[in-house]
Amino acid sequence: MASAERSKKLRILFIPFFATSHIGPFTDLAVRLAAARPDIVEPTIAVTPANVSVVRSALKRHGSVASSMVSIAKYPFPDVAGLSPGVENLSTAGDEGWRIDNAAFNEALTRPPQEAVIREQSPDVLITDSHFSWIVYIAEGLGMACFRFCVTGFFSILAMRLLAGAAADANDSDSESLTAAGFPGPKLQIPRSEVPDFLTRQRNFDKFDMRKLQQSQDRCHGIVVNSFLFLDKPYCEKFVCNGFAKRGYHVGPLCLPQPPAVGNVGEPSCISWLDSKPSRSVVYICF
Repeated sequence: MASAERSKKLRILFIPFFATSHIGPFTDLAVRLAAARPDIVEPTIAVTPANVSVVRSALKRHGSVASSMVSIAKYPFPDVAGLSPGVENLSTAGDEGWRIDNAAFNEALTRPPQEAVIREQSPDVLITDSHFSWIVYIAEGLGMACFRFCVTGFFSILAMRLLAGAAADANDSDSESLTAAGFPGPKLQIPRSEVPDFLTRQRNFDKFDMRKLQQSQDRCHGIVVNSFLFLDKPYCEKFVCNGFAKRGYHVGPLCLPQPPAVGNVGEPSCISWLDSKPSRSVVYICF
C-alpha cells in the first residue's frame, strides 16, 4: 500500500548551487509546491552535507509543518584542492569562493555524485540550477522531465545572455563597454569592468563553458524564474521569443521574510508598503 501511495505522487528533486542565496529560494519553491498540492507533490532537496543546515534553516522560516513536507537528500561535495574540509558553500569560502564556482562548473568532479543521488532518488521531475549543464542530459537518459530554476529575475538573466553574446562577438577585448543588443526598452550598455568575469575574461573559471551552459538550458522543458510577471513580462517574452528557453514560468517573489503566524491574514508587508507609495515612484532593480 505504501508503494502504491508513493507512485501516485509527483516526486520532484531539487538540486541547487552551493550557495545560501540559491539554496534558500530552491527550498522556498519546494515548500510552496508541496503546500499547494500536499497530496500530489513530494519534493526533495539534494545538497552536500555542509549545506543541510542551510536547507533546515530555510524550512524553519515556514514553520514546523514545512520540514515534514520537504525531504533532504545528501550527496558528497567534490574533492576540491585548496578548500578546507566542510567548506562547501560560497558564503563560507571567503577569498576561495571561486573554487566553489569552479567545482560547480566542473562536470568531471560534480556530475558523478549528482548522478548517483538522482538515480538513488529516481524522481519524476528534476529542477536544477543553471551551473549544472549536465543534469538535463542525465534526465533525458533516465526519461525524466528537467527544468532550470533561476533565483534571479528575467531582467538579469536576459541581460546576461545578451551580454554573453556581445562579449563573444566583440573583436576588441579591450573595449570599454558591451551592449545588450535587442534588450527591451532603451539601449542597455554596461561598462566591461561591471560585467561578471565569467561573461568576459573567464578569470579563474577554467571549466566554465558559456555555450555549453546555454545549450543545456535550451534542452530543458522550461525555465522557472524567481520573478514577478507584472514587472518582468517583457523580459520573459523576449527570452522565450529569442529561443533561449522553450517556456518560462514566474514563481516569485521567493525567499521573502516570513510574517509572524498572527500576521498571516491580509496582504504581505511589502505589498502594503508599495501601496502606500505614489504611482510610478518605486524603481525595481534586479541583477
